[in-house]
Amino acid sequence: MESHAARQPVLRRVSSFSALLAMLLVTALCVSLREFRVDPDVWWHIKFGRDILLTHHWPTTENFSFTAPGAPWMEYEWLGDVLLAAADRAWGLRGLMLLDFALGSAVLLALYGLASLRSHNSKAAFVTCGLFLLLAAIPFNLRPQMLGYLFLTLTLIILERFRQGRRGTLWLLPGLFLVWVNTHGTFVVGLFAFLVYGISGLLKFRLGNLESAPWAPRERVRLGFALFASLVALIITPYGTRLVGYVLEIMFMRPLNIASIQEWRPMPFDLDFGKLFLALLIGFVLAQVVLRLTWQLPEVILFLVGIAEACIHVRMLLLFVPFAVPLFSVILSRWIPPYDPGKDKYALNALLMIAVVVGLVLFFPSQAQLESYVAERWPEKAVRYIEQHALPGPMYNTYGYGGYLDYVFDGRRKVFIDGRTDAYELNGVLADYMNIARVSTNALALLRLYRVQSCLLHRDEPLATLLAASSQWEKVYADEQSELFIRKRAF
Repeated sequence: MESHAARQPVLRRVSSFSALLAMLLVTALCVSLREFRVDPDVWWHIKFGRDILLTHHWPTTENFSFTAPGAPWMEYEWLGDVLLAAADRAWGLRGLMLLDFALGSAVLLALYGLASLRSHNSKAAFVTCGLFLLLAAIPFNLRPQMLGYLFLTLTLIILERFRQGRRGTLWLLPGLFLVWVNTHGTFVVGLFAFLVYGISGLLKFRLGNLESAPWAPRERVRLGFALFASLVALIITPYGTRLVGYVLEIMFMRPLNIASIQEWRPMPFDLDFGKLFLALLIGFVLAQVVLRLTWQLPEVILFLVGIAEACIHVRMLLLFVPFAVPLFSVILSRWIPPYDPGKDKYALNALLMIAVVVGLVLFFPSQAQLESYVAERWPEKAVRYIEQHALPGPMYNTYGYGGYLDYVFDGRRKVFIDGRTDAYELNGVLADYMNIARVSTNALALLRLYRVQSCLLHRDEPLATLLAASSQWEKVYADEQSELFIRKRAF
């Protein structure tokens, strides 16, 4: 029935029950994203994307901090930054919100398509995506990584289609990797998935419930050419081959970045989404014991890699979800009957979908609501005070505020640090920042070393308490979000 549905006329396909299920998934996602969960890094991404659009220059050194001027740095996510900057320039905060909705919806629809393709059951795919919605949405914040998430899922769709005998879309991969390498570092994962699928089919393999059918000679040739073209695409960047090397350096040679940033922490099994992650793994094991399903070798390899990476770094749920969704959809398809187009009510589906679209438009937050959200989370009032009173510099700032200061000051006032930790680790600035933020015994000495004259802090952080009790510092401003301190005696 599902394969017959794929051959329906276009109008019937877009108003089918399967399409309605996709719309319901998008609705649930948009409701969860309405709070405009902007990552602190989004501001510097916009700022550098804006610079690239204005100057057509791709930076090679760090020039927006007073702590690491001239340090080697590449904007390896430049194409994603340009997209963010274009949305900001066109429609401001509402443009960013619309882009957040669009990217999140595209990822979820791609996951739904991948699950449907693997299980041949759109209803099972819908239930699977519903189960995974909380985990799938955790990496959903407005950063280039959203595009990496989308491109990884599209790559898995193309590889699965090829495995099922649909050859044509394989030639989309080189173009996809060309865009991907200029957008986000997860292209490395996409290349790994490509290699896993290709190598798994070199020999006939069967071990217990694992199997892998060998590629036909013509299929091997096509995979080889597609892989070669994809590798060539990776060098077509503003930085040439250096961009790939820079991404690999960040992945394997920046341990403090990995150890210090919250999103790189291990899976928190004490939180709700950590418990859901564990429950899904247990459910998979139980389902395999009961059903004894046979799996393709490449999808199991990727699934196990996704589990390991998500346990080590919670950020890697970005990998686990697209690797896991196809397998769970296959399991659920054993109990959920497939979509039957003969029983579909196309007119009713279309009316419901129109009603959902109208609801989403009315539900879309206003400019005033978005501005209020930004004011609640970012030091907007403190920045206004800094500009009105010409606070002395250099100014220390808390890590989460750095990108916002890049965006607002646009280089007029240098920051201590921002989210580009790759620019600050090798020269020791990141380590010094961590010692200051954690109020180590040398915290005040480090502030003197960097000749810091003022500090912009979150009001709840330990350093704010220390400076408030110090005779060397004076609090000159405070609001519900942040506090400003100045040194009583200049150097």
